[in-house]
Amino acid sequence: MAERAVPAGRSWIDSMTRWGRPLAGVVVGVITGASEVLFLLLAALVVVAVSPAPAGRRRIGATIIRYAHRVTEWERHRLAVIASEPSPPPVRANGPRVLGYLAARLLPAVLGLLTTGLLVVGAVLAAIVVRAFVGGTLTAAGFLLQGLIGAALLLVNLQAINSVATLDRWLARRLLESHTREALQARISELAVSRAGVIAAVDVERQRIERDLHDGLQQHLVALGMLLGRARRTRDPDKARELLAQAHEDAQRAVDDLRDVAWRVYPAALDHTTLDEVLSMVAQRSSVPVRVSYHVPVRPARPVETVLYFVACEAITNAAKHARASLITIEIMAGDGNITMRVRDDGLGGADPHGSGLQGLARRASALDGQFEVDSPVGGPTSIRVALPCE
Repeated sequence: MAERAVPAGRSWIDSMTRWGRPLAGVVVGVITGASEVLFLLLAALVVVAVSPAPAGRRRIGATIIRYAHRVTEWERHRLAVIASEPSPPPVRANGPRVLGYLAARLLPAVLGLLTTGLLVVGAVLAAIVVRAFVGGTLTAAGFLLQGLIGAALLLVNLQAINSVATLDRWLARRLLESHTREALQARISELAVSRAGVIAAVDVERQRIERDLHDGLQQHLVALGMLLGRARRTRDPDKARELLAQAHEDAQRAVDDLRDVAWRVYPAALDHTTLDEVLSMVAQRSSVPVRVSYHVPVRPARPVETVLYFVACEAITNAAKHARASLITIEIMAGDGNITMRVRDDGLGGADPHGSGLQGLARRASALDGQFEVDSPVGGPTSIRVALPCE
């Protein structure tokens, strides 16, 4: 079978693309490397400035790690574009490893600056040689010799640029990605812990539901039965009507308790409406004013909405019962492939992140590969952040 000939123009374009991608990636990497050095220096100065305040240091540290993850995600996207590869999955490395990667990127950035600088110098020298040849001050033999030397140096320079791009990708893989076997083992361990956490959360929920039914609904039903029994035994019509009226009120309270228990088991309203409307209904029933801000263009999956609902309800309940808060704000937004919710109150703070309620919420978030953070210094305010993947 005859092979299909590749047009000369197409081959030339492919060659330019093969060499142009690393060059463009290295040039952009030099710029981002400079910005990353500034970011690290500024972060170090801020950490030193807030070091006397432990609460502020934790908050600033979490913010620095979050932005470092964003910068790292952008760098990995740049490297994927250079290598003509699909976008990599989100970074799962911890904060120190991410900061270490950003610091290590100083090496390919400096080497990239040197190689691109030599390329610019070579272009200037080539222009001088061409001008001298056109002006007649350089012979044809000299021009040919200079051209051969320049072409050889250009190839060496392009190969150096390609090596810098390779080094950049190697650093990302080495510092941000574990070995395949280690990554699989870590993922298996993570899933095992997550499964155990889900089982524990289900047991806690089952115990809570049993307690709610016993202490609330069962008591109302017992009282209802006693009232109906007294109404049946009495021979006074007025007394019977009074007892039946009380029984009707107890029946209404029992229905309300049953509805509350059902909502704590699963928010059925999510079957018919969106999360922001459900949380608005919860806010109307709260004894503390609640402000809900919802900025999610595409409705997330039902499990994601369910976890966010339970986190918001638990935070509202805790703020109303224990924190003496006067205002609760709930912000839900989408970005970076995650749905992020922040719940803040202006109460007394001091919430225990290791308590059964917050640990149950953390397990719910972990079951969806999410993140759950609690910041509640003594004296307040309390802030809860949960981020769940939505892709």
